[in-house]
Amino acid sequence: MEKNVQDSLVWGAEETVLGWIAVGVSASGLARVEFSDVANGMVHSEGLSLVNEALQQIHAYLAGDLKKFDLPLDWSGMGEFQKSVLKQTILIPYGQVITYGDIANILGKPGSARAVGRAEATNPMPLVIPCHRVIGQDGHLHGYGGRGGIITKAWLLKMEGVLVDNDRFLIQPRFSF
Repeated sequence: MEKNVQDSLVWGAEETVLGWIAVGVSASGLARVEFSDVANGMVHSEGLSLVNEALQQIHAYLAGDLKKFDLPLDWSGMGEFQKSVLKQTILIPYGQVITYGDIANILGKPGSARAVGRAEATNPMPLVIPCHRVIGQDGHLHGYGGRGGIITKAWLLKMEGVLVDNDRFLIQPRFSF
């Protein structure tokens, strides 16, 4: 994300079952979700309705009570390819998965699974844009940018009811558009 966009965000943070999670919102909507070891000076502020709503929805999701986020999103600061990848990713239903290659094919860019993986790896709004629901063609979990990496990705998928064996191998049918 461009520095000027990042600097214009209003931040809030709360501790969750995954540790501290911070959200940054702009005038256009939610722009960032970050895993943090501590609050890093980002204090949850009363009266910041979108910050409050985003944090409430994250808590509800992590408790298994929310299946789909309902927040305005700020897509600025992303390139067109990443935006197109993440707009497909947000359509993946709770408890289902798709491969990087499948997303590349949907976008009309067969053979660009690695580029899709890079776009997912730099997702500025993990959890809300569920990049954890994207897996390798081999059925293995490949990377996760949030705290804990693949262990967290496996935890999120298990929480959603996806069968994961040894925190690595997915043994459930894939979603398709």
